[in-house]
Amino acid sequence: MKIVLQLGLIPGDSTLEKVTWARDTGASGIELGAWGGIDQLRRDADICQNILPVTSICGNCDDTGAGSFDFLDPDPMKRRKSLDGSVAILKLCGELGAVGQVIPPIFGPARVPDLSPFASAIELEHGLMTAMLNELGPIAAAHNTMVLLEPLNRYEQHYLRKLSDGIAAIERAGTPPGVALLADTFHMHIEETNSPQSILDVGTIIKHVHVADNTRFEPGSGDIDFAAIINALLDTGYDGYLAYECSISGDSATEKQHALERSIAFLKATIDQES
Repeated sequence: MKIVLQLGLIPGDSTLEKVTWARDTGASGIELGAWGGIDQLRRDADICQNILPVTSICGNCDDTGAGSFDFLDPDPMKRRKSLDGSVAILKLCGELGAVGQVIPPIFGPARVPDLSPFASAIELEHGLMTAMLNELGPIAAAHNTMVLLEPLNRYEQHYLRKLSDGIAAIERAGTPPGVALLADTFHMHIEETNSPQSILDVGTIIKHVHVADNTRFEPGSGDIDFAAIINALLDTGYDGYLAYECSISGDSATEKQHALERSIAFLKATIDQES
């Protein structure tokens, strides 16, 4: 397993400075955030790829560059914009040789109405999710990349909260090619009763991992047992990336840099010890 850093949490005043620091501090790749739009993603990727590979793109954006997570919205135009944004990012992932695009399909509560007894809100969402995966999965597969579904905790998302929810969504869609799961240690710490066992239960469908401690700060700063997490991943045969998605401890830039350095050293030592 190798360590990846999200571009936004790395110290430095420019993309070049950030990626160079990441390489020199022991990272093996960069995860980009989609918040600036597809053109910004391309600019950042061009700089990154000369130093470290872009391993993944987190989030989604529409043609205005805004975040777009309307995959389960009742408005077909909003759904279409989110789908089109994802298609563009998946194609870029393919160009970059990235593992895939990290997608939480919705934030907050359900937006579709409860039409019981005809169909509940969750049943309607199941249908929208199936349509989403059946469209995006084959596109991802055609570009040798993946849709990486991310379950979030109950305070952020109602629909996918556990890894088992992600498996169920994929199976309802007929297990389309190009669709897999992302496991996030912070969200699992809230939702799973046994995070290592939940990893073992879903097995090889996990193709990417986000790491953060229980406080959502850097690994090693809280009480998550990362040795147990890494052991479970190894038992499933996982040999992919551990991507930092977290805040960094400290009040000053210098304190944050030192905290991130300590965390990377901690996680690398844990990987080496358990491997």
